Amino acid sequence: MAKRTANPIERYIVLYIPWLLSLLFANDAIVSYFIAWLGSFFIFFICYSGYIKPIPTDRNIGEQLMRPIFLVQIVFVGYMACSSIFYFLNLLGVNDLSGQGIYFIVDKEKLALTAKCQQYYALGHAALASGMILFMNYDFKPQYRTDRNKLANVIFQIAVISLPISILSIRIPGLSQFYFQFSSLSFIAGTLALAFAIPLKKAATIFFSLLLYISNFYQALTSGFKEPIIISVLVLGIFLYPNYKKIVTLVFGPALLLLFIFLPTYNHVFRENAWGDNVDSDEAYKLALDATINGDEEEDNSTWGFLVFRLSEVDMFTTYLQSTPANVGYYGFTLVKQSAVAIVPRIIWPGKPITEDWVMERVYNAGVVKRGSTVSAKPAYIVDGYLSWGIPGVFFSLFIFGALAQSISVKAEQLFGGYILGTALIYSGLFQIFWRGLSFEFLVNSVFWSYVTMLMVHKILLKKRILEKI
Repeated sequence: MAKRTANPIERYIVLYIPWLLSLLFANDAIVSYFIAWLGSFFIFFICYSGYIKPIPTDRNIGEQLMRPIFLVQIVFVGYMACSSIFYFLNLLGVNDLSGQGIYFIVDKEKLALTAKCQQYYALGHAALASGMILFMNYDFKPQYRTDRNKLANVIFQIAVISLPISILSIRIPGLSQFYFQFSSLSFIAGTLALAFAIPLKKAATIFFSLLLYISNFYQALTSGFKEPIIISVLVLGIFLYPNYKKIVTLVFGPALLLLFIFLPTYNHVFRENAWGDNVDSDEAYKLALDATINGDEEEDNSTWGFLVFRLSEVDMFTTYLQSTPANVGYYGFTLVKQSAVAIVPRIIWPGKPITEDWVMERVYNAGVVKRGSTVSAKPAYIVDGYLSWGIPGVFFSLFIFGALAQSISVKAEQLFGGYILGTALIYSGLFQIFWRGLSFEFLVNSVFWSYVTMLMVHKILLKKRILEKI
């Protein structure tokens, strides 16, 4: 008798076991939370084990880490679902890993809300993984190719050309959105060119690529945001990993850990000076670096405070759960419609409503921040899914997110002759928004115009015969 082959649908259902189990134990917030939280690691295992669909075999694992199933899923889910553990431990009384205080009283309502948020995270992760795996198909006949001997030079040229384009676009009214796309593309291209040049021992390319990387890293340090700094180190490590596995593991692993330890102090001091005291960025950078080295930090801005309240957005999610649908009804298709309007460039429609105002309106409605506050607290992508339709909204929005992230990567490899130019360069350079996600309106606008930019770059490379049709 022939061995029965499992139905693919049955295998996808396995991804949702953590969510279903967390619902089963919903009456015990602590048990439910940890089932849902550990569930994300279970989903990672299922994805990478090949149980539902094998990982692409056209490249070694270390040579395809920029594909969505790896980088996008790990970074996005790590930030969305896995980072909440510190907040939950803090609710249980753990303070800076020193244990529970003698007079600490557990807030059972907050504990239950956080567990419920984690249930949504488990559902969202399962839906995202489903979308990625379903559309993960790199087994296509190549239509374009590029000369591998010229690949390093081509990547470096793209890095150099993208930089002035990004600067020009931010100075032209209505085209500022292209600044972020081309500046990211320049950074990814420069980093990739450096990673290519080092093993090839091309001194000139190494020198200029290193200058470009240092320049981008300094811009990250003086941006006032943590993500660009971490990404600068992470991406270089990923690009170097295939050729220098041991060195990258020994150097970049600890480097990322140190960043998580010291960045909260650095970032707080920099913002306080550059944004609050009108100090120029160079001086603010020196003051922040000095404070970080000397360990000058307040309790609220400690590493533990960063891990609890700023690494994760679960605290804000609990506020949305309290207000919707109890006080504020589900938004239905309202956010989707606003996202469609957000695509229209302001240069075509000067009177277009300000996207930030739309997004902040639901923040005010939920009571996350007070109206008129200078704080910007945009809801995370999964929160917008919940605010739209509850559980179905979380499922469909995250499934679409995963499907889009994956299918665009496949399309990029089809257009640019494979992984290096397709996913590692163009996809990673233009679609970094998939790594973190944002509110519906910002994400849809960014993905749409990044896709248009990708098609334009494809046409230019074809015209310049950098790409050749097979």
